[in-house]
Amino acid sequence: MPDTHSIAVLGAGSWGTALALLLSRSHHTVQLWGHNSRHIRQLEQNCENRRYLPGAIFPASLLPQADLAVATQTAEVILIAVPSQVYGETLLRLKPHLHPGIGIAWATKGLEHTSGRFLHEVTRQILGQNHPAAVIAGPSFAKEVAAGLPTAITVASKDIDHVYWLAALLHGSTMRAYTSDDVVGVELGGAVKNVLAIAAGVSDGLGFGANARAALITRGLAEMVRLGEAVGGNRHTFMGLTGVGDLVLTCTDDQSRNRRFGLAIGQGHTLTAARAAIGQVIEGAIAAQAVMRLAQQYGIEMPIAEQVDKVLYHGQTPRQAVETLLARNPKSEIP
Repeated sequence: MPDTHSIAVLGAGSWGTALALLLSRSHHTVQLWGHNSRHIRQLEQNCENRRYLPGAIFPASLLPQADLAVATQTAEVILIAVPSQVYGETLLRLKPHLHPGIGIAWATKGLEHTSGRFLHEVTRQILGQNHPAAVIAGPSFAKEVAAGLPTAITVASKDIDHVYWLAALLHGSTMRAYTSDDVVGVELGGAVKNVLAIAAGVSDGLGFGANARAALITRGLAEMVRLGEAVGGNRHTFMGLTGVGDLVLTCTDDQSRNRRFGLAIGQGHTLTAARAAIGQVIEGAIAAQAVMRLAQQYGIEMPIAEQVDKVLYHGQTPRQAVETLLARNPKSEIP
C-alpha cells in the first residue's frame, strides 16, 4: 500500500467523524461529507465537530465537504457511516458520483427498517455487483476512537483483496483491525446487540441489578446466535468482536445511546421523552421491528427481543415485559 490515500467518509455524525479523524491522523486525505450544509460549515469554521465530538480537533487533512460530487471525486474508497434508516437513500444519492470499481464500506449497524433486508443486500440492489463491498463493525464508541483510545474492529467482505486493503487502511497505533468473510453474521450481530442493549438499559432503569443484566446479556447472546445461524452466519462470529464484544459494550456502558434509551424507559419516562433526551438516532429502536420480522420468518424464538418490540410498539410496560420473561417455563440452557 502507498503511504497515503484519498478517502470519502459519508456521514458527519459522531461515528463518521471519528472514522474521519482516525484516518486523517494516519496522514490520509479525508473528505467528510454531510447532508446538512449548515453543519458542514460549522465543522469548517470550528475545525471540530462540537455537536457530537467536542474537543477532537481536525487535522489539516480532514476536509468537511457539503458537495457529494466533490467529496467523492478523487476517493479511492468510500466509507458510509449514516443511520440505517437513511442508508438506502444515501446510496441512491451516491450512485451517480461513483467511479467504476471503487470500493464501498459501511460502518452502519442495523437492518433496512422498511424491509428488514441486510445492508449488503441493499448495497448490491442499488449499486450492483461492480463495487467491492465491506462492512466495518465491532465494539467501538465514537468518542473513544476520536480520543485515540485503543479499539479493535472487524472488517468483513467476500472480496479478499478489498477486505485486507481496508483492514490495512484502518489498522494503526490505536486501532486493531481483524478480517472476516462472514458479512451476514457481522451485520446481524450489529443489529441485534442494539435491541438487547435497550433491554439491559430497561432492566437497570427498573433497578434490577447486576445479576439481571448479566442474565440478559447471556441469554440475549443465545438469541443472537440462534437467529444468526438461521440466516447463514458463522457461530464463531457471534463469539467475536461483532457479537459478544459489541453486545457487552452496548449493554454495560452509558456511552451507548440504546442503553441510555432503555434506562430512561425503565425509570418511567415516556418513549417520546426518552428519545428527546438522547437527541440522536437510536438504532435499536429502529432495528427491533426488523429483527422480529426476521425471527418470525425463520421461526426463531427471541423472547428478550420480542419484549423490547412489545414495549416500544405494542403498549407493553417494562414491568409487564419482565413478568412475561420470568413466567416462561424452565428449560435447558444447552439446546
